[in-house]
Amino acid sequence: MKQFLLQIFTWWNGQTMGTRFFTWRQGKRVGEDEAGNVYYEGPMTSWGQPKRWVIYNGYAEASKISAGWHGWMHYRTDTPPSNEDYKARDWEKAHRPNPTGTAAAYRPQGSIAAAGERPRVTGDYDAWTPGN
Repeated sequence: MKQFLLQIFTWWNGQTMGTRFFTWRQGKRVGEDEAGNVYYEGPMTSWGQPKRWVIYNGYAEASKISAGWHGWMHYRTDTPPSNEDYKARDWEKAHRPNPTGTAAAYRPQGSIAAAGERPRVTGDYDAWTPGN
């Protein structure tokens, strides 16, 4: 019941009822990545290419799309990684969730959320005071 209500009222928790219906009617499953995201292809768009979309496994966050699938989603390649022997390059990093708002968030020295004082830099502004 909870999942049903989430599909009706939220778009960020997987798919909505409209997306589920459209996928059922028009979508052709192309593949799935290691994170459990499922990729689909459908009818032609107005610019003559097949429509492509992803149903996220859990919270909808675009950075969860792996590097191999990113190229397919953005029409950089017509062959999805599920149809080829795709190997991630050394420089391609695995997905990490956005740490903003958590204890793992980046807090530079001098930040309100961090201890310490911000180091002085050459571009700092020195306020004018009368007599100087």
